[in-house]
Amino acid sequence: MYSVKKEKIKPIISVAIDEGKDVLCSTLKNLKEPFVFLKKEDQIFAYAAWNKPLQVALEKHDYSPEVLVEHAKSIDSICCLREQISFTDLFQIIGEPFALVRAEDGSPQGYISREDALAELFKQENKGVDLLKILLTSIPMGIFILDKEKQIINCNESGLKMIKSTADKVLNAPGERIFSKKHLSKVFSSGKTLLNHLEITNGVGVLVDYSPILGYDQQVEGAVIVVQDLPMVEEMAMEIEYIKDLNKDLNAILSSIYDEILVVNAKGELIRYSENIIQDFWQVDLKELIGKNVLDLEDQGLFTPSVTRLVIEKQKKVSVVQETKSGRKILAVGNPVFNEKQELERIIIASRDITETTKLKSELQEMKKISEQYKKELDDFKSKDRFLKKLIYCSPKMEKIMNQVQKIAEFSSTVLLYGESGVGKEVIAQAIHHLGNRSHKPFLKLNCGAIPENLLESELFGYAKGAFTGADKNGKDGYFKQADGGILFLDEIGEMPMHLQVKLLRVLQEQEVIPVGSTTPIKVDVQIIAATNKNLAKMVEAGTFRQDLYYRLNVIPIQIPPLRERTEDISLLAFHFLQQLNEKYNRNYHLTPDAINVLEFYSWPGNVRELQNIIERLVVTADHPAIDAEFVSQFLSLGYENKKMKPVITRVIPLQEALDHVEEQLIVMAMNQYKTTTKAAKALGISQSSVSRKYQKILSEKNMKVEM
Repeated sequence: MYSVKKEKIKPIISVAIDEGKDVLCSTLKNLKEPFVFLKKEDQIFAYAAWNKPLQVALEKHDYSPEVLVEHAKSIDSICCLREQISFTDLFQIIGEPFALVRAEDGSPQGYISREDALAELFKQENKGVDLLKILLTSIPMGIFILDKEKQIINCNESGLKMIKSTADKVLNAPGERIFSKKHLSKVFSSGKTLLNHLEITNGVGVLVDYSPILGYDQQVEGAVIVVQDLPMVEEMAMEIEYIKDLNKDLNAILSSIYDEILVVNAKGELIRYSENIIQDFWQVDLKELIGKNVLDLEDQGLFTPSVTRLVIEKQKKVSVVQETKSGRKILAVGNPVFNEKQELERIIIASRDITETTKLKSELQEMKKISEQYKKELDDFKSKDRFLKKLIYCSPKMEKIMNQVQKIAEFSSTVLLYGESGVGKEVIAQAIHHLGNRSHKPFLKLNCGAIPENLLESELFGYAKGAFTGADKNGKDGYFKQADGGILFLDEIGEMPMHLQVKLLRVLQEQEVIPVGSTTPIKVDVQIIAATNKNLAKMVEAGTFRQDLYYRLNVIPIQIPPLRERTEDISLLAFHFLQQLNEKYNRNYHLTPDAINVLEFYSWPGNVRELQNIIERLVVTADHPAIDAEFVSQFLSLGYENKKMKPVITRVIPLQEALDHVEEQLIVMAMNQYKTTTKAAKALGISQSSVSRKYQKILSEKNMKVEM
């Protein structure tokens, strides 16, 4: 035991932070000691180093007690000494700037600085060497002290054991013999500490730290080498890594949880919280509440009830809806955590703001409705777009018709389609259905000329139970009833018998049908699209078609031109049909330019249907992928006379330009078909020299275009 000399004990200069600025200012301005002590309710609770930064801060804020408190440190960690000092007191004195000295009655007598206390310990009774040995022996790690010449002047037993050596071999030996010469030189030259260096000493792996001993002039006067054996280091490292991983996992879990998570102890004091916090709920920064009791917040009226209080009272999981001053509603769930003795240790609180839940739910439902509506509209647009892509045309006549179709598709007016057989009347009817408001309703087709007259009525209007012999015992809905809400396409309307024309007229006028064998009318909402390749006006004059029905059907007449009047569409349709067949049969057929010319000069009495059939015939019978004009002509010549074939002009151009264009096509076609100028001249009815001259000119012009 060592005693403290009374002359080394310095007086305690204290200020009461609750006595006002004047007393505080007066005391501090006359302060000569290095430390000032803070009192509250006549008890010392903190201290502050009386230095320049604190003096400047106090002067700047007019000696505010709050500033002094900010710069102060708690007195709890300071060692309290009696007049006698033990070795254990030494370890606490080393870690703090001073130690308090208490009188026999326990009251603070003063304080002694760390330097004075240590100096006294080393001076008294010449026990300094013993004290240093005790210090070195008490440290569980290996300690080696080197002097300015880098020789080992002291060490502890732990260090000797770690390097498996003895004191007589180590003391006064050069440090470089045992430890790294490079690291020692760096420490002595730079004055910096080197940490965590793995070294092999006497065949033993150790972890070494190098730290310089600096004098008052900041010059290196020696070095301290701290040695740890690897098993201990590895164990500590593994434990630290494990704890780090746990912390990372915990932080990741807390940050990914939508709810606000609080952890409080059994007293209700806040320990930690998650990143996700409920805005405008606490009305303070949660950092300020760390270590404080959250039960007090209920007493302050911040919210009610307190889930922490309920968990402490009931010792089980509790769920409550808290209401704040501002009217917000918070769903809070408190989960108790018990230790091995089944004592409450922690409370985990998960909170969620449910104020906006109902509103958000309503908004979500509304958004779902809008989303479904948008999806439906988008699907409609996609469906219409896909269908429009199936319509192959580029001629102005068909462009005009499709513009008209898109307009009338928005209405339910009756449409009458005129056109030769095979021009695509059904395709136009389907376009009206797809582009209109009835696209989600049925589209039914009935060929009035393909069904026997005695069955046509029952197919159209249906029949009642037991209407006639052989009828279905349950009756049958007709096409009008089946197409209710949608479109009924009546093809070859000119073939409908006169007595059925009367019933059809009634349907159009009254929007109701009477099944065969029944007298009860059935209301229907059906749009009628009729089609014919006959002249209904002339049939009306001839008395073979009812005039009143004609006018009922002829609300929106559309005349679909034959293929020969829209030659621009021939190549597009031909390529389209050819591509379909190539994909179907995994082929790679293509039409040469001269083959396209032949197709465009053909009159196509069978229209699009004939073109489709011809393309399929070409694919089935072709021997080579390239289908040329000569091969195409073999099939077309079977169905028409060459002398009747006339070129078709689809727009007004200068006469000479048209003549030159036709002449060029005829010469190229003749040369491709007959191969020689003599045969081509004979077929064209001109001289061989004219054919040769003009053909050479055509070839030269094409070469010039290619080169350009």
